[in-house]
Amino acid sequence: MTLPSKVLNAVFFRSTSGAEPVRDWLLSLDRADKKIIGADIATLEFCWPIGKPKCSPIVNVKGMYEVRSKITSGRIARVLFIIDGSNMVLLHGFIKKTQKTPLSELNLAKNRLKEFMK
Repeated sequence: MTLPSKVLNAVFFRSTSGAEPVRDWLLSLDRADKKIIGADIATLEFCWPIGKPKCSPIVNVKGMYEVRSKITSGRIARVLFIIDGSNMVLLHGFIKKTQKTPLSELNLAKNRLKEFMK
């Protein structure tokens, strides 16, 4: 029996100052939420490409996607990422409070993408 192999490797975006904001955000969550989000990221690592409900492209941002997680207490979390070769670069994570992704959250991910591409 062969074990499934990863299609993508999840890596944290690292700023020029060395900060890893998605890692820090994940560490701030409780254990149950970390486990759910981690499992959803792992699903994408092994099953890419995959669509809804686990993953969706970001409208009007070419090449950016979101990991869609239903976490505890009926909340929804999103991790925004890009594909760079065989890496899934995790740019931004947040708890969604409105139906539409807030522009401030999207702009933060876009700024990190620009920094990553330098």
